[in-house]
Amino acid sequence: MKHIFIYNPTAGRDNSEKIAALQEKMRTDYADLSYEFYPTKAEKDATAFVRARLEAEPNTKMRFYACGGDGTANEVLHGIIGFPNASMTCYPCGSGNDYVKYYGGAARFLDIDALIAAEEKTVDVMRVGDRYSINVTNFGFDTTVAKTMHEVRRKKIIGGKNAYTTGIIKALVTAMKNDCTVWVDGEKLNDGKMLLCTVSNGRYVGGAYCCAPHSQNDDGLLDVCLVKPLSRFTLIKLINVYKKGKHLDDPRFKNLITYRRGKSVRVVAPEGFGYTLDGEIVLCNDFTIDICPGAVRFAVPAPVSQEAATGEGEQEPQAVTV
Repeated sequence: MKHIFIYNPTAGRDNSEKIAALQEKMRTDYADLSYEFYPTKAEKDATAFVRARLEAEPNTKMRFYACGGDGTANEVLHGIIGFPNASMTCYPCGSGNDYVKYYGGAARFLDIDALIAAEEKTVDVMRVGDRYSINVTNFGFDTTVAKTMHEVRRKKIIGGKNAYTTGIIKALVTAMKNDCTVWVDGEKLNDGKMLLCTVSNGRYVGGAYCCAPHSQNDDGLLDVCLVKPLSRFTLIKLINVYKKGKHLDDPRFKNLITYRRGKSVRVVAPEGFGYTLDGEIVLCNDFTIDICPGAVRFAVPAPVSQEAATGEGEQEPQAVTV
C-alpha cells in the first residue's frame, strides 16, 4: 500500500512545524515504506491530485492522509469517492479538526506510528448534489457563523480557536430567525422559520460544539437537529448545553428542538440562502442531502492510552438508541 500525505505549504506556523516533524519522522523511521508528500498548490488542488493518482494506478491500494483541518479532509474525500483502491485518514494539524473528535480527538491521530498501522473502517458520507461531506452539513445561524469564521480565522484573539465564538457573537446580532423549510424522509419539521439546523454524520462542529451527540457515522442515517426561533437570552442559556452535547436531553429545550434520523433531507429557502458543508459555504436555496452508506474507508488508529484517546475531554462514541 502507498501512503500519501497531502498538506498545504502555506498554512500557519504551527501546521508547518508539525508537517516538518512528520517528514523527518518518516525519513528516519519509515524509510522502507512506500510513501510520498504532496504540497497543494491552490484550493481544490488536493481533490484533483488524489483523483489523478488513483486513475493512474487503479490496481494499487493507496491511503491518503489529510494533513490539516476539516477543509483538507473534505478535499481528500472528494478525491477518493468512487475509487475502491482508496482510503483516507486525517493527520489533524489544522485549526479545525471536528471529524476526528468523533473518535476522541486529535491526539489519537497525531501518533503517526498508530496512524500508519491503523485499521480501516467503512464509514458513511453525505451527498449534496455533486458535493460530499464526511462530518456536518449545517445552515441558518451556523452559516453566518461560518462566514464570520472565514473572515477572522487568521486574526489574533478573535481568530484561530476563537473564530467560532466570534462567529456566534455576530450571528446573535444578524441571524436569529431564518426563512427555511426542512423535511426529513418526507416529514416536514418546521413552519418555514428556524434558528439553525445541523445534518450530521460526525458529532462536532465549530471546534468544540457537540451538535449531534447520538450520531453514528456508519449506521446509514443522518442525524438532523433543528432549533426553532428563540430569544437571544434563551440561546445564550442553550449555548453551553449545546457545546457539551446535552441539548437533546435537557427538558428546558424540549419544545425548541426537533431531532430526527433519516436518509434524506430536503431544504427549501429564499434566494440568497446558503449552507455550510464541512466548513465550506455553498450558496443554494433548494437542495437535498442524502446519505451514502459505507461510501469510504477511513483509517482509525488504536488509542495509545485513555488520556490520548479522549483528547480535550471528548469521549469515545457509544451506541445510542433514539
